[in-house]
Formats: sequence, C-alpha cells, structure tokens
Amino acid sequence: MIISHQYKFIFIKTRKTAGTSIEVFLSQHCADGDTTTPIYPHVEPHVARNYQGLWNPLPEMVYRKGWNVNKTISDVLKRRKFFNHMPAKVVQARVSNEIWRNYYKFCVERNPWDKTLSHYYTVNVRTKRDLSLDDYFQQRSFCVDHAKYLDEQGHCMVDRVIRYESLNQELGEVFNQLGVPFDGSLGVYAKGKYRTDKSPYQEVFSNSQKEMIEKAFAKEIALYGYSYGNSQS
Repeated sequence: MIISHQYKFIFIKTRKTAGTSIEVFLSQHCADGDTTTPIYPHVEPHVARNYQGLWNPLPEMVYRKGWNVNKTISDVLKRRKFFNHMPAKVVQARVSNEIWRNYYKFCVERNPWDKTLSHYYTVNVRTKRDLSLDDYFQQRSFCVDHAKYLDEQGHCMVDRVIRYESLNQELGEVFNQLGVPFDGSLGVYAKGKYRTDKSPYQEVFSNSQKEMIEKAFAKEIALYGYSYGNSQS
C-alpha cells in the first residue's frame, strides 16, 4: 500500500495482480514524507517508509463492519498504522478526511481463473508443501480481493480498478494523469518466478475447478465481465 503526498494518490494493493512490481516502481518516485509499506519477502530497490505511527482506532473498531477488531488492537500495539494489502476501508479510517477525499485511489484486478492459477503456484512455493492442484482446491483459500476495494454495500471505494490484462496501458493513463514518470514499463517483475508452468488455465482446470472459481469470484465476474474462454477478459 502506498500513499503519495507528492503525487496525491493512494495505491490499494490486491494479490496476484503485479502489486509488488507496482510498489517497487512507485517507491522509487515517492518522496521522503510519503508512505510505503514493507514487502515480504523484500524486493530491491523498494524502501518502506512512514508506515508506523499512532491514530484513533475507535472509528474502525465501532463502525467498520467486516474488519477484525483484534487485528486493529494488534496494529495499535505494534504502531502499525499502514501495512501491505491494506483494505481501502481501513485506509480511509486511518487517514484524514481531506486526504481520502482529494487523493486519487486505484488498484488492479485480474481474470479470476488466471489469478487462481498464479495463486496456486505462489502458495506452493511459500509453504513448500508441494500441494497438488486438487489439494489446493480442497483448501478453498482463493485470493478473492473485492473486499479490499469495495465497501460493505458493494460500492467501489477507489477511483479506478485497473485490469491486469491491460496493465501497462492503464497504468500509463493513471500515471499520466497523476504526473508520475512512466516510460511504458515498470522495469521490475517481482515474484514472477513462482509460476513455472506457463500453460493457459483453460488447459489446467477441470470443469468442477472452473465452476468453483466461478462461484468464489462471482462478484468480480459480474462487475468486470470476466469470462473463462479468454484470459484477456
């Protein structure tokens, strides 16, 4: 998650959507007073800054439905005001009303079938458990991220949801609007090594697996019109 006071934007990081690569790129353009949260594992040349501090936790504890109160208490004790993969509703609770109203907010979303296959490889590498695809589906721990940028009523809390499938083009449009220098490429491909088999998801998932993903990501499919037949939509 990044808050840039220099360029007046808030980047909400979703999973398996090039979020780390975007963070590493943007951190190089951030000023000393901006906020960039730590990345785990660390990726050079990213620099985390200004993510710790004090704030009033009562609004999110009392009014923010769907947010773990124990997580808020833990954050307060650790002075962890901002953190990686932070939901927009929590960012809103921890920044001033002026910043939230006036800063441009954006995130990235991805075709759920392609995203799920990428997530499977990441889980395998990080847990070192050598899960089969069937084992992964039995866990039903999909990286569904709409709660990171939608409120409890399903309204979008960001100004733009960029499509991963046209990432560089849409990032270029956003960065041009914000004044962030961009030559058409992020120049970094963080965590791409996790997925060793580049077979398209249509050749990997069974019909039942396809339907499980369709059910888990029903909201994303309805919002953005993603389809199974084309990874570009």
